[in-house]
Amino acid sequence: MICFDAAMALLKQHVAALGSEMVALEDAAGRILAEDLVAALASPRLTVSAMDGYAVTEAGLEPGRALWIAGEARPGKAYEARLAPGEAVRIFTGAPLPDGADRVIMQECAQRDGETVRFAKGHGPARHVRIAGSDFAKGDVLLAKGTRLGPKALVAAAAGDSGRVLVGSRPRVAVLATGDELTDPGRARYEPNAIPDTISPALAALVQTGGGSVVARHRAQDDLPALEKRAGELLGTADLIVVTGGASVGERDFAKPMFAAHGLELIFDKVAIKPGKPVWLGRVGPSTVLGLPGNPTSAMVTARLFLVPLLALLQGGAGEHHWRAMPLALDLPETGDRETFARASWEEDGLRPLGNQDSGVQGGLVRADWLIRCPPGQAKRVAGETVRAIRF
Repeated sequence: MICFDAAMALLKQHVAALGSEMVALEDAAGRILAEDLVAALASPRLTVSAMDGYAVTEAGLEPGRALWIAGEARPGKAYEARLAPGEAVRIFTGAPLPDGADRVIMQECAQRDGETVRFAKGHGPARHVRIAGSDFAKGDVLLAKGTRLGPKALVAAAAGDSGRVLVGSRPRVAVLATGDELTDPGRARYEPNAIPDTISPALAALVQTGGGSVVARHRAQDDLPALEKRAGELLGTADLIVVTGGASVGERDFAKPMFAAHGLELIFDKVAIKPGKPVWLGRVGPSTVLGLPGNPTSAMVTARLFLVPLLALLQGGAGEHHWRAMPLALDLPETGDRETFARASWEEDGLRPLGNQDSGVQGGLVRADWLIRCPPGQAKRVAGETVRAIRF
């Protein structure tokens, strides 16, 4: 059994990016950049107005002087002539600043009379223009390789005029839930001794959120020959297989044996964490296999700790956990000999560890927004102290 940090190091050592593909920007949400994204043009592309108002030349401004309105400039429609002293151009936010103009006076400071305009004395010294390239220049790196393309990153990509982007290939993921007791949600009430399969729908959603494509989702009973056959089928279609249950050492725990017949190479087997000690990672040929505990809460915690970074690594991401220092709002009990990841909610006064941390609890999962990392042998932590946590 190894510690959490050692398991993460092995994960990063043995999982490599699958490759890359070019996709349209509108299809790139959630994907990971496979190369630096470079601006194809500057922003602003031209010097533009930052306000609705009138473009003028500083030299032509005299107190009380009426300026002739020579024309109009709108976004996408420039005023083509050169502005002369004594002239003004009606201009709107984002419109190119006319040649010869050096400032914009807000319309709130303007008094228009037909084809002329005067300006109040208190229009102020601000120029109200955005200089070409003041946001970024052509050739600037807007987004680094490995960046996940969320909504704000997509704004930057589009601003740099990228219609297509090179991203990590989408991992093909199979989810397999094992256990004689599992049945479809909605049917368990009609089947004695059955329980709903709660974890595989959640894992499928997590895979999709993480940029993967769920190519198969199955449920199987604890029958080794049948499981070996199913493993062979999945290995031919998936880059990553996530199997839940059967990860311990009982007589009917077949998660690892079902892949052993196909040449399973274990990378790690059991991690000194709570919950989730039975988690394991292996390879069969080009496919990665991640084994999660059968308890739904343990499976969700280990999926956050291992599946999320694994998906990122397969797409060329860093696969890092970004721990944040956060205050406790309630006391946190001492930990035992395993590193503990306590589920918590966030309130205005800080993190509130959930009262029931049992690995079989499911109803309280929806209230758990954070995982608090607690080293082994940690003494009781009291409200007001700072702990490390990640989003859950």
